[in-house]
Amino acid sequence: MSDEAKRKPAKRPRAEMPCQDPAERVRNFNEVALGYDEELAVAEAERCLSCKDSKCRDGCPVDVDISGFIAKIRDRDFRGAYEAIKGTNSLPAICGRVCPQETQCEAKCLLGRKGEPIAIGRLERFAADWAMSQGKDRPADIKPNGRRVAIVGSGPAGLTCAGDLAKKGYEVTIFEALHAPGGVLVYGIPEFRLPKRIVAEEIDNLRALGVNIQCDVVVGRTITVDELFDEGYDAVFLGTGAGLPMFMNIPGETLNGVYSANEFLTRTNLMKAYLFPEWDTPIKVGRRVAVVGAGNVAMDSVRCAKRLGAEEAIIVYRRSEAEMPARLEEVHHAKEEGVIFHTLTNPVRILGDEKGWVCGLECLRMELGEPDDSGRRRPIPVKGSEFVLEVDTVVMALGTTPNPLVSQTTPGLEVNRWGCLVTRDEDGLTTRDLVWAAGDAVTGAATVILAMGGGKKAAAAIDRVLRG
Repeated sequence: MSDEAKRKPAKRPRAEMPCQDPAERVRNFNEVALGYDEELAVAEAERCLSCKDSKCRDGCPVDVDISGFIAKIRDRDFRGAYEAIKGTNSLPAICGRVCPQETQCEAKCLLGRKGEPIAIGRLERFAADWAMSQGKDRPADIKPNGRRVAIVGSGPAGLTCAGDLAKKGYEVTIFEALHAPGGVLVYGIPEFRLPKRIVAEEIDNLRALGVNIQCDVVVGRTITVDELFDEGYDAVFLGTGAGLPMFMNIPGETLNGVYSANEFLTRTNLMKAYLFPEWDTPIKVGRRVAVVGAGNVAMDSVRCAKRLGAEEAIIVYRRSEAEMPARLEEVHHAKEEGVIFHTLTNPVRILGDEKGWVCGLECLRMELGEPDDSGRRRPIPVKGSEFVLEVDTVVMALGTTPNPLVSQTTPGLEVNRWGCLVTRDEDGLTTRDLVWAAGDAVTGAATVILAMGGGKKAAAAIDRVLRG
């Protein structure tokens, strides 16, 4: 390292994240990003300007003291860095892996104005992974306050709300519909992006706070919100997510070989179809797989398809690459792994063979017009541009909406035209007294960290109301 670089660490290039080689990782479900070691973490932390007015913190939905924990990494106080993060973030190992830092905290980093911002997410992951390597969190000394809160759903919103309330002395019970806790963290995000052991360890930390988790409980069927109040709960938080898949309503969507991304990823991730026949959940992936959409869920689906044996895994997206909502890192990794991108391409019909299986995807070429309500340029069909992609599996990754089960079985809960729960304030109080909600159930499909931010606000509001 030059003397100038030593004197001006902020001018050093960003520490690269070690990753599995693309040719190797495409044949396994092991984590792609390998994480910083101590030396890389310290070197990256030394780039931080330690701004007095830390704009990066303004971009964090859970208000992590970013410059504070980075300073501790710089000083090799890794335990202190982890504890600084845990002060406001119950799931740092998860956030460090899947949060879109590039559009949030890192987007406000002063270094990013003329170069590369501090790798805040990678440093957060390092601190959390270091703490996990040292053993379980020390049990918190919590004095029970005699109040009970029911949390419906164990995704990021529910887990965050539960953790914050447990620290304040509440008796918290999470009710999860599936057979394992974690919500979208375990059924939606692949092992190669977020290993299940990481989610399990973060959930174990919540259990150490006294949080009780009951799986295979479908609120709205097994038990209702009203019955939870009858059983003595003082408040209810709804973090039920948005698990109802959307389709295009084009001909052929009922053919064999057509999946929603929800089913495809749930079978692959939570039910471990990638370990078949060791695990008893099979999943059919053909020779050529088309994934319709270009968000993070689409990238997860197409990269899973590649690992499950597809010779060709194809993204079909009606806009250009510049409009793709997926994280740039995920698009980059997909390209490295050989994913094919058909942009400015819109499916109009799924073709089937005589046995009812997918054999092709009829598409139209598109061109971009004026921006629509989303701010992205509207795709317009090009006349006479029809063509057929030869595929035998189609995965629809078009987004999701909330399942109406809870709202339909809870008097007083209102939903908007998209089926999302209506809240009366920014803290997530619904139209039903003593019932709060946050995450995708309120916003529609969004990010893990925004769901966590909503769960955190709701926990603070529940505490204020029940104590007041």
